Amino acid sequence: MSQKNYPPAASRSFALYAGLAIVSLLAPSILLSDDVLVRHRQGALRGFLVLRSPDGAMIANGDSSQVVRGGRVTSKTQFHFKDGSTYEETAIFFQSKSFRLQNYHLIERGPSFPNPVEVFIDCLRDQVEVRSHDDKGHDKVIKQHMDLPTDLGNGILFTLFENLRPGTSKSTVSLLVTTPKPRIVRVNVTPTGTRDPFWIGYSKYDAAHYVLKIDIGGIAGKVAPLVGKQPPDSDVWILDGTPRLVVKFEGQLFEGGPVWQMELAAPTWTSSAGSGHQ
Repeated sequence: MSQKNYPPAASRSFALYAGLAIVSLLAPSILLSDDVLVRHRQGALRGFLVLRSPDGAMIANGDSSQVVRGGRVTSKTQFHFKDGSTYEETAIFFQSKSFRLQNYHLIERGPSFPNPVEVFIDCLRDQVEVRSHDDKGHDKVIKQHMDLPTDLGNGILFTLFENLRPGTSKSTVSLLVTTPKPRIVRVNVTPTGTRDPFWIGYSKYDAAHYVLKIDIGGIAGKVAPLVGKQPPDSDVWILDGTPRLVVKFEGQLFEGGPVWQMELAAPTWTSSAGSGHQ
């Protein structure tokens, strides 16, 4: 993955229906949610991604791009599935002293997504729109005014991750989820204390392992584990350095969906690559 004027960086966006992102780590203590400070300014980039099933089979290939104009960054991530499904996510955000999401657009459709959805978030106007289908297959549109927090992480999860400071025991960030209706939840991010090895060619690296847990909050949050509605934890692996780099993610892309694994990818220069290369 290449980048102009900056070291390589991972995909800048991803929606774990968890769209899933995180607050700045300022000291080795538990922090409350806050805006994420800009430690590494984002530059133009384009990179490639793969999505795998739990058994390791490749189910989709994708790419992530980023364009910068002044302090405004437009980030886009898309996946094309073998079964014809499509996942597209676009986020526009500002970077000055902190990162601030401006607009967000998500599309999930096709056989891999039982409940197709299109989501729009306008943070400047505090407007949210969700287009989906009801139980009878009829079009369903929810337009809602919400008090959106300044640390909203939809679409810029990896960017925020890469600006965290190692050493903090726990951090949180806000996330808007749309099932069954739009609401703000908290994502608690905790390091496991372990570092897992991976290889680039003949070189070995170690990535720090973090666990992401969604906190629904309120009465719904207390009831969720009892009725089996508590979302499962997700995992992310980050390579330390300047800048930091997200190298792997495991989690759901939508409620009730399978746990998929997203990784960085590189071109394969073989004639068989286009015919189901794994």
